[in-house]
Amino acid sequence: MSEGLEDILAERLVVVFCGINPGMTAAAQGHHFAGRGNRFWRTLHLAGFTPQEVRPENDRTILHYHCGLTAVVERPTARADQLSLHEFTAAAAAFEQKIARHAPRYVAFLGKAAYSALSGQRNVEWGLQDRTFGNAAVWILPNPSGRNLSFSLDQLVEAYRQLRRVATQTAQ
Repeated sequence: MSEGLEDILAERLVVVFCGINPGMTAAAQGHHFAGRGNRFWRTLHLAGFTPQEVRPENDRTILHYHCGLTAVVERPTARADQLSLHEFTAAAAAFEQKIARHAPRYVAFLGKAAYSALSGQRNVEWGLQDRTFGNAAVWILPNPSGRNLSFSLDQLVEAYRQLRRVATQTAQ
């Protein structure tokens, strides 16, 4: 559990989406991706993970779609760049154990920063990685934060849709 924002996990999910850390609004409300400008729920729906757009206050329903939510670093911040490399390093072992314990098929990091810090890799590409993390296949997705202006909604949806296609093929 992270300062008012608990993980939404179960065993053997298809995908666990891993945010960098909770935003201040999400932590205050106790619901993942609750920030007004966050595009996570819309992106998830448009990419086909959910049949309708889930509202942040209903975030636990993501389990119905064989997906879960967690964050690498528990401390909430207004911006991810307010975290130190030390915080990622300190969280690494427990975070990997958490993923291994829940055994999802895929762990999807939302943004390159957290995975890069955890893996020690400087150059990380988008999409499927050649290493596993906690015995789960690793997929890197663009961060859906409204602060991430590098990706349009359409680009986010296409990136997430690629994961959904692969994840649903391997689930059958």
